[in-house]
Amino acid sequence: MDVVLALIRAANLRGSSALLITVVCDLLGECITMINLNKAEIGYERNAITAPIDGYFSAGSLTAIIGANGAGKSTLLKTLAGLQPLVAGQIVFTAGSPTQMAYLPQQVEIDKQFPMTVQDVVAMGCWPQSGLLGGINSASRGRIKQALSLVGMQDRGHHPVGELSGGQLQRVLFARLWVQQAPLILLDEPFTGIDTQTVQLLLKVIHQLHHEGRTVIAVLHDMSMVAEHFPHALWLSPQGYRWQQSEQVLIELHRSHSDACALSSVTQQPNSLQVISV
Repeated sequence: MDVVLALIRAANLRGSSALLITVVCDLLGECITMINLNKAEIGYERNAITAPIDGYFSAGSLTAIIGANGAGKSTLLKTLAGLQPLVAGQIVFTAGSPTQMAYLPQQVEIDKQFPMTVQDVVAMGCWPQSGLLGGINSASRGRIKQALSLVGMQDRGHHPVGELSGGQLQRVLFARLWVQQAPLILLDEPFTGIDTQTVQLLLKVIHQLHHEGRTVIAVLHDMSMVAEHFPHALWLSPQGYRWQQSEQVLIELHRSHSDACALSSVTQQPNSLQVISV
């Protein structure tokens, strides 16, 4: 394990691809923990909205965060991004730096009156490597071009962002994520209000990021999408959580829902979910 962590730290210092993490894990038969949650309580102003969470996100994993509205899904993502403090417990980044992440919130405000092109927005993904005033080198320009092609926007690089539809803008923001080369990707409801064609394309981008060894964590509402595209799921509720392979989580939720309906028809009492931790 020490050898694996040393290699990952060296890769982070050199700015190497996150794919190295996956390769090292495969070669040495190790599963590296990227983020460890230890009795972590998520909420606002010392008021927890989740039960204490114990578990971890493995490096290179693809995880959906699911649950009812108000269960703490987006709050957990903000907490992982460092935008919201923990109520209690710990979140420890064990592989890589917590600053090496890309976070896409639910709604991204871009002033469409500002004279900025599609290419300009994607180029922002280069800033973590080049700095705000560092300029864009030929390698970065090549990656920007590749990213625009990946999201089907290769012919719109010089178009003003003010001309884009909601789906087109989301494609551009995904291209920026890909250019950023962060080992950790946080996506908060990335498909809300997006057309079906764009959703399918962006799912391919997520799989590409996962194939490159990135750790991807996404807040989602579509359970069929979770079952088909996300190997792991974390389900949140004020009473507890489930954090396992997606298939197991969805089966447990279906069973709990069925039990709750049966119990409610007799006793009118709500179902109490038990905590299942990894």
